[in-house]
Amino acid sequence: MNLKDCPLCLTDGGHCLYRAEHLRIIAPMEDGLPGLIRVVWHQHVVEMSDLKPLDRAYIMDIVCQVEEIVRRVMQADKINLAAFGNAVPHLHWHVIPRWLNDVYFPQPIWGTAQRPINPADQILRQQKEKQLLIAIEQHFAQITPSLS
Repeated sequence: MNLKDCPLCLTDGGHCLYRAEHLRIIAPMEDGLPGLIRVVWHQHVVEMSDLKPLDRAYIMDIVCQVEEIVRRVMQADKINLAAFGNAVPHLHWHVIPRWLNDVYFPQPIWGTAQRPINPADQILRQQKEKQLLIAIEQHFAQITPSLS
C-alpha cells in the first residue's frame, strides 16, 4: 500500500473524538465491537521504531490514557492493546474492551467467533459506548486544545 492509497492518510478512519498536532483518537464504530477506540499517528509511518523516542513516549501515554477511560466506562473484563498494521500499514493502536462472554473471547476480535452476540449485553455495551465517546472527548479537551 502506498501513501496515496492509505485509508488512514485519506480519512480520519472513524468518528474523530480528539485531534492533536501529531495524532488523533477515533471511534471506528464497528458493528459488534462497542467501545473499540483507535489512536492514529497522523504522519504516514509504519512502525513504532519509525518515531523519535519522544514521539514514541507521547503516543504510548495517549494510548494508556485512552485505556484508562475505556476501562472505567466500559467496565470490561480485559483490555487488549494492538498495533498490527498488517491490513493498513499506518501506525495506529487499537484499544479494545473485552468481556469473557463477548463474541470472540478468548480469541482476538479478528479471530473466529466463539458464540453468538447476546442482545442484552450488546445493548448495554452500546449504551456505555455512548458514554465512552463523551468521556474521551471531555478528558482530552481538558488536557490540551484540540486542533481542527
